[in-house]
Amino acid sequence: MSLPEPVIVVVGSTMIDMIAYSQKIPQAGETVIGDSFSLGFGGKGANQAVMASRMGSKVFMVNTLGDDVFGDTTVKNFQEQGIDTTYLSRVAGASGVAPIWVEPNGTNRIICVPGANNSMTTTQAESALKSIGKVDVVIGQLEIPQEVTIAAFRQAHELGAQTILNPAPFAPLSKELIELSDWIIPNETEFKGINPAQKFPDSDDEIASVARTLGCNLVVTLGEKGAAYTDSQGSIRYVSAPTVKAIDTTGAGDAFVGAFASGIAAGMDIERSIKLGCACASDSVTRRGTQSSYPTRAQAEVILARTL
Repeated sequence: MSLPEPVIVVVGSTMIDMIAYSQKIPQAGETVIGDSFSLGFGGKGANQAVMASRMGSKVFMVNTLGDDVFGDTTVKNFQEQGIDTTYLSRVAGASGVAPIWVEPNGTNRIICVPGANNSMTTTQAESALKSIGKVDVVIGQLEIPQEVTIAAFRQAHELGAQTILNPAPFAPLSKELIELSDWIIPNETEFKGINPAQKFPDSDDEIASVARTLGCNLVVTLGEKGAAYTDSQGSIRYVSAPTVKAIDTTGAGDAFVGAFASGIAAGMDIERSIKLGCACASDSVTRRGTQSSYPTRAQAEVILARTL
């Protein structure tokens, strides 16, 4: 079982994840001995593209890479994942990297170094979308310049596509970007940043207040508790996540966004799309790594069948 093949364009980041697993996170000036290390493909945009592709969507990636070996291997990875690389560009310098520390309970701390991601341009995004033409959903995040995402979302609306903004890692959002976002999907920390009251999503009233302020569809991911969203009447609804034993939460939020976007792009209703996102995110935390932890296409089909 699979979704009708929708077209999703991710205008976003690529990173090489450098993941260290340790029993203890060092304090300032302290050195600790880690348990293990892995090198993998990441970047919020790339992660979401991979998850959407594994859900059966036709995915185009719009990004700028450096002229280093990390850029070469990233292009190869996208091709192996079935993601269209026509709109990847290269510049002199380093590709993006993300050193990640993972603690024994699965929580993580991440430093993103954008590198070539910061070289993306508004013209690049607009030209790619015009060339692709038929688009169902465009996804953006905050690991590339906001003006590029604004240009992409403006062009997406001209093409009749829906736009999904994952405001991560959090930064103040421009008024125009908010207005161009059909869906905004923060986690609890990002919600607090967006919230003028600087409060976490601890109550229906708090979530409803932020949804009214944003003026768009709001989905808040709540980790192991699932997600909350605003329905057509403005009421707050909750979708629970499957109970699993978390090993590594790195990239779980991106798994949610990629799967959710595939559901929305294929015409699924919001609740089923959120269930799909929660199921894929929960599955991903049971394995180490970022993209390497995501369900395979075969596993994604099983998750989808359980969701429908």
